[in-house]
Amino acid sequence: MDYAPIDRDPGEFQQALSAAEIEAVVRAAFGEGAVVLSAAELGGGYYNNTYRIDLDGDDRPVVLRVAPEPVRQARADPEMMRNEHAGVPYLAPVAGLLPHTLAIDFTHQVIGRDYMFQAFLAGVPAGEALSAYPEPARGAYFRQLGDIARTVHGVRGPGFGRVAGPVHGRWSEALFTWFDHACADLTDAGLDAGDVTRLVRLADREGAVLDEITEARLLHGDLWVGNTMLAEGAPEPLITGVFDCDRLWWGDPEADWPVYLALRKPGGERDAFWESYGRVGRTESARWRALVYEARHATALLLEFHRLGLADRVAETYGEIRDLAHRLAAH
Repeated sequence: MDYAPIDRDPGEFQQALSAAEIEAVVRAAFGEGAVVLSAAELGGGYYNNTYRIDLDGDDRPVVLRVAPEPVRQARADPEMMRNEHAGVPYLAPVAGLLPHTLAIDFTHQVIGRDYMFQAFLAGVPAGEALSAYPEPARGAYFRQLGDIARTVHGVRGPGFGRVAGPVHGRWSEALFTWFDHACADLTDAGLDAGDVTRLVRLADREGAVLDEITEARLLHGDLWVGNTMLAEGAPEPLITGVFDCDRLWWGDPEADWPVYLALRKPGGERDAFWESYGRVGRTESARWRALVYEARHATALLLEFHRLGLADRVAETYGEIRDLAHRLAAH
């Protein structure tokens, strides 16, 4: 087997499988006679380890995704691969864009980590290809992204929270439970959770405004340029695939990651997102909720920047959280 893992330090969050482990999970998924010709770890992701696997006798590569060991996973967003698997039936309206699951194993009998094999999506990663288009042409991409987000948000759910559960009866309860777990993760990581705790206390005083959201909708949680594929050589960007759906949530569509990004970076080609999605935040209550949602995203980024060793971004994000607390107090 020709094996090309990404070289990482032993203390880094993502840890590659050994060549023997890759061969073992391939045999478990595709039979004892399956032979791996090559395995190349793919960059660009920050959570799972992802590999392109070429098998003998099959001219189509497959993707192997391997979750972190359980002890490395966060309390706020645990077992994300299992969450994605539970959410696949709810993504039926965009099923044509998703990779098909070929095999999946949560038993930890082969390796001590969750893993799944998926079909390899055609096209080129948008994170690499989109910048090759002139800026005016990129509006077509964000228009499609808005349409995909709107389609996902059209799916109704049984309650609020992670698709894999637990599901809560009130939107505020789901949000504050997530914040509680995230604060515990900050403490576990040796970071100060005080700024987030103070912000949550401010938000809790107006929890009834959050609970004006009474119908849970499906949120992708991570729909952005880095998790989409484009048609190769198309005259304008054409989205052909969406992957990494492991942050699926039931909640207020205006809390979703693509909405947050479109609001955060207005101007230019990105504004085409609203042409297909529609406008948000038109009421005073919606603008207040948007501050809480921004705080949730900032807290998640705080944990991710720490995990990636980006001390400057950690300090910057703490500043954003303190600013959001001031804005909530003054609202």
